[in-house]
Amino acid sequence: MAASTPLTVLCIASYFKGAEFMIECKRLGARVILLTAEKLLGQNWPRHHIAEIHGMPDLYNLDHVINAVSYLSRTRAFDVIVALDDFDVETAARLREHLRVPGMGDTTARHFRDKLAMRVQARDGGIAVPDFIHVLNHDQLRAFMKRVPPPWVLKPRSQASAIGIKKINDENHLWQTLETLGDRQSFHLLEKYVSGDVYHVDSIVSEKKVVFAACHKYGMPPMNVAHEGGIFISFNMKRGDREIAALKEMNQKLIAHFRLVRGVTHTEFIKGRNGRFYFLETAARVGGAHIADLVEASTGINLWVEWAKLEIGRGKKAYKFPKLRTDYAGLIITLARQERPDTSSYQDPEIVWRLQDKNHHVGLIARSKNWERVQDLLNDYRQRFARDFHATMPAPEKPTS
Repeated sequence: MAASTPLTVLCIASYFKGAEFMIECKRLGARVILLTAEKLLGQNWPRHHIAEIHGMPDLYNLDHVINAVSYLSRTRAFDVIVALDDFDVETAARLREHLRVPGMGDTTARHFRDKLAMRVQARDGGIAVPDFIHVLNHDQLRAFMKRVPPPWVLKPRSQASAIGIKKINDENHLWQTLETLGDRQSFHLLEKYVSGDVYHVDSIVSEKKVVFAACHKYGMPPMNVAHEGGIFISFNMKRGDREIAALKEMNQKLIAHFRLVRGVTHTEFIKGRNGRFYFLETAARVGGAHIADLVEASTGINLWVEWAKLEIGRGKKAYKFPKLRTDYAGLIITLARQERPDTSSYQDPEIVWRLQDKNHHVGLIARSKNWERVQDLLNDYRQRFARDFHATMPAPEKPTS
């Protein structure tokens, strides 16, 4: 019997990430083709595991990307198309629609990229969300502001993380800000500002079911880190915490209602001062800011590797994830004054990961069987990072790489 033709996987990456995904695809017998931005061609991609690398001036001009991939398709048959970064999710969905490749299409992709669409979808599914409105009709905006007291948050619909988000303190501030947006107003939503702790749930989804979910809490809400210059911290919630069950239940309900068939997700929730959890946003990809390294440190699960298994398996056989570790881990990262920060004075045996090769950034992950020990280390590192390294810069208005 002739050997079956290996799957061809097209990976789209507007940022340098996803090496473990591509390595695992190759290990599983797939042929990997990478499409990235020309300025990223010199990055340390896992070239021995990639059959072809193609660069474009940028990946934001959708028509150009469709034309380029359609040209490649004249001599290649793509079986799987994968977006390695949040900014590529809609592009990958449009390519699947255009080439008729199986996988997430335009409608489902919007639920994982468009902050307005995901809120409407969550609300319609009975999932609590902060009160919001589309920035479209000005009379409706005025009614919203009368009904919902400030502060509010003005959010771009299709950015990632805290990029472009603005806190609005009064009505005049809003109208002034909207005036500067001009015709881009309708690409935003206005939302009630909810103060509270922010959590993230990182999941593996197989055939519409969440088969793995890791619950973490941020030391400081990401929006505050971005806009106030804080230090980014995330850590496992303590086993037995009643909030874990509530978060996992909301996460499962959300994934089911958003109709994701398989893949990985990164979903954020906020616990308001009233003690109630609200959905903030979700993404059909591995979480950024080295959250995948944090998950792997505590559980042994590499989300990039497991995602590759799902994409190559395509639901044809039951997915099983590896045996879990039962440790706790904490991640700390900050922008640094030094181009190459030196962490050699940080020698605690619990340190299992150090941020490498990223100028003006410093980061550590500490792991322990004891949750309190991780908290003690994070508190110590927060103070030392502030003294030894910490720097600030304005939050970005648009994506950078």
